[in-house]
Amino acid sequence: MSEWQQAWTAETGVRTAQELFRRAFGAEPDGVWASPGRVNLIGEHTDYNGGLCLPIALPHRTYVAASARSDGRVRMTTDIGTEPVWEGTLAELAPRKVSGWVAYCGGPAWALTGAGVAVPGFDLAVASCVPLGAGLSSSAAVECAVGLALAQLAGHRLDAGDADRARLAALCVRAENEVAGAPTGGMDQAASLRAQAGHALLLDCRDGSVEQVRFDLDAAGLALLVIDTRASHSLADGQYGARRAACERGAARLGVTTLREVTDLNAALAALDDDEVRRRVRHVVTEIGRVTDFVAASEAGDWATAGRLMDASHDSLRDDYEVSCVELDVVVAAARGAGALGARMTGGGFGGSAIALVRPEKMETVAHAVRVAASVRGLPTPEIHLAIPSDPGACLIEP
Repeated sequence: MSEWQQAWTAETGVRTAQELFRRAFGAEPDGVWASPGRVNLIGEHTDYNGGLCLPIALPHRTYVAASARSDGRVRMTTDIGTEPVWEGTLAELAPRKVSGWVAYCGGPAWALTGAGVAVPGFDLAVASCVPLGAGLSSSAAVECAVGLALAQLAGHRLDAGDADRARLAALCVRAENEVAGAPTGGMDQAASLRAQAGHALLLDCRDGSVEQVRFDLDAAGLALLVIDTRASHSLADGQYGARRAACERGAARLGVTTLREVTDLNAALAALDDDEVRRRVRHVVTEIGRVTDFVAASEAGDWATAGRLMDASHDSLRDDYEVSCVELDVVVAAARGAGALGARMTGGGFGGSAIALVRPEKMETVAHAVRVAASVRGLPTPEIHLAIPSDPGACLIEP
């Protein structure tokens, strides 16, 4: 039998964050907020190109215990930090002044303040069961949970409706881009804050609009495996930014604002004389089309076609966008060979996770094949999670 990696229950997450807060600060927090990681079904590296993507929120969440302070000071701790407590001021939580986990935890304070929210000083403890470096948006889960907490400590509720959640998502994107220095698009934060249980979130990154797409795996007789290769990745190491810059060069050469506006792919490719840019553009334009086709296939119950679209997405990410790696390619090939309907890398790439769409009777076979394939190649043993389209839980949990 496979060992499926489980998400914390809400009770465990709240208790873990509260205990971390008590150990660090010797007091009780004002509350505990939570926000989930995500997995993207299809539509990779399309968000910063004005395209479409289709994420679901995971049951794996980040929990933030926090209290307001009256002296303008900030104290933060996490269950992953290399230092027990970071201490400073609100003014220090700004671009080029902090880095690492402090930037991700503190960046929302800077973004909220810039939007006119009077963020007070605060004590904050972050605990998470979203796997780190696995391409499951652990950073956005931190930002969104912290953003919710700090907004409410400042007297603002930014979770009352979709418009509020969209506003907070945009502020968290700004925090990640400018404070943490990761040039990501808006998919991760949108999924963390705006997805709904039993649905995938069809996000139009050109205008920020969303559509809830029914994605009931149980009713369809399917399961989605998330395969963490344990090859850690980083979106702030230059590779992600290089892909984004290539897309921007392609758009400029084609005379469009974003690659979403490309309607004649063959003509666009013929107009580009840089082979690298040409391949990046081809991936983005075809990937946007695959999102639309995947939604249509899933709504029609045509899961064979949906699986083939997942396969094509991975191949394009591997060959044209060049963001895969040996760990991802090995587990994707093994999952397909063991009977998965489709498999692809998910997230920014260069490591992280893959997903496999499988029939329940194939779950154990696929999981075993993936682990054996990794072992044969001398790679880390993958951790495998069952993905359930969950209510995002981006909210105040306690009290």
